[in-house]
Amino acid sequence: MKYKTYLLFGAPGSGKGTQGKTLGTIPRYFHCACGDVFRSIDTRTKVGAAFLEHSSKGQLVPNEITVELWKARIDAAVDGHEFKPDIDTLVLDGIPRNVGQAKIMDDLIEVEKVFHLSCPNRDALFTRLKKRALKDNRLDDANEEVIKRRLATYEEESKPVLGHYGEDRITCIDATQPPARVLLRILESVNGFNGQHEPATV
Repeated sequence: MKYKTYLLFGAPGSGKGTQGKTLGTIPRYFHCACGDVFRSIDTRTKVGAAFLEHSSKGQLVPNEITVELWKARIDAAVDGHEFKPDIDTLVLDGIPRNVGQAKIMDDLIEVEKVFHLSCPNRDALFTRLKKRALKDNRLDDANEEVIKRRLATYEEESKPVLGHYGEDRITCIDATQPPARVLLRILESVNGFNGQHEPATV
């Protein structure tokens, strides 16, 4: 059984995590952030040890290991009745991060919609990432070179994922809007609403 899935997609700082967390509070949505998966890895497991071996050397973690870790998290959520795939929609952010991961995951998920949180204004993203790093006390992430590198990695590796899913599944949303407005656009798309509000009738 493939899981019915919505992907939240965008550059670092575009607000994927914020929208994912909010959607995850709505009944019939289960949110899984890839960052949370990595932070909660049990390094005593075979796949956890393999992840640690690569990441501790500063190497890129192979796609197969990344997807396996993600799948272990989803399997645990199903076993624990957090995620009920027969009635829930899976909301993902931070995965797939490249086309290789997307291809592996094609056997596991049925991507119905991709919400592309678009932010062409890179200065706005820069400011947002810097503020977030300082607020979370992640001083390394506030470094301008680190931010530039993360944005360059997104452009080279992650953005081509949009092409993998095709235009008919993608809803592009201006990520520079207030988070509540971005959420409204997502929910309008989910409910098949085109966003043109009709006048209320009494």
